Amino acid sequence: MNVASNKKVAKDITNIVGNFTVRRATVDDAEDIAAVRIDSWRVTYRGIIPDAYLDGMTLADSTAIWTRVLSASSDAACVFVAEIEGEIVGFAAGHTLKESKLGYDGELSALYLIPSVQRAGIGRRLVAHVATALAAAGANNMLVWVLTENKIARDFYLKLGAELLVEQAFNWDGLDLKEAGYGWRTIRA
Repeated sequence: MNVASNKKVAKDITNIVGNFTVRRATVDDAEDIAAVRIDSWRVTYRGIIPDAYLDGMTLADSTAIWTRVLSASSDAACVFVAEIEGEIVGFAAGHTLKESKLGYDGELSALYLIPSVQRAGIGRRLVAHVATALAAAGANNMLVWVLTENKIARDFYLKLGAELLVEQAFNWDGLDLKEAGYGWRTIRA
């Protein structure tokens, strides 16, 4: 067996992080969700989004946002967290759309994991929970937006069966960026 073949195999296997659970998020999870989001953004988007923006993200501001999201009672929105031994290591959020976008009526609006647990199947399971919840709320399909320069996320969504729908410019908090929209034509079993 040569080293080159070992490297290829290593890239194809998932990390082994042990058992994890997925559950609906509560308001009490807002600070942990905010921390995961900030940590993930700072690692994933460094070199894509200006450092000053990433370094300026605060736990207090992000916690306030997630507290509002989690306090809103709605069948149209859902947030799930993944835990390992009681520690939140990732989360996903989604909602049904009042008006369809690109012919889609549900949206995966967030999926973030701390870097040490990526490639362990956690993201896949979180996406499945969001899709199931959106289908139960009446959505037939689901789209997700990702920064075009985020190749890892783009590959992840393709592996989950999403198809590329569009690439377009957009403005996020005063930053001119480019995003790609991916969609799953059906999320109902």
